[in-house]
Amino acid sequence: MVRLNRIYTRTGDDGSTGLVDGSRVSKASHRPVVMGSVDEANAAIGLARLSASAATDAILSRIQNDLFDLGADVATPDGVEGALRIVPVQVDWLETQIDAANDTLEPLKSFILPAGTASATHLHLARTIARRAERDAVAAGDEISAPARHYLNRLSDLLFVLARVENAATGDVLWVPGANR
Repeated sequence: MVRLNRIYTRTGDDGSTGLVDGSRVSKASHRPVVMGSVDEANAAIGLARLSASAATDAILSRIQNDLFDLGADVATPDGVEGALRIVPVQVDWLETQIDAANDTLEPLKSFILPAGTASATHLHLARTIARRAERDAVAAGDEISAPARHYLNRLSDLLFVLARVENAATGDVLWVPGANR
């Protein structure tokens, strides 16, 4: 278990951050950028939980824990024995959740706007941040494991579907092309 007695260390004052193996890299390098985007997505998911239904909240709770696993994966360079890594079963679980939630929804007939209930809107915000985290992970190339990249891709899909679930009672807010011409 992680134990933090001191929050600041001053070791990052030079613009570097430590990885799990003890090496130091620039805070602007790929791994810290991905870790930051994942952390931001996790915080947005925490915000979404405040207004989510109980069923959605339970899913989001598990995702928040998985995102810490993902952060540990990203912060650990290859070759570290016993490293915590995202595994395919975690990606499979997201796919199962997507399929189950999507089965309860009407098929889309238009693109939807990131709006509606507070919960849905927060989930859309989390989705866009998860998409950025995925783009950051792709930009990092082989530094980030394939299962971690796959997890981020499925996560944004699940957040989209959960936003639709949260809007189910009031309906999706549909895009009307050219409505304000």
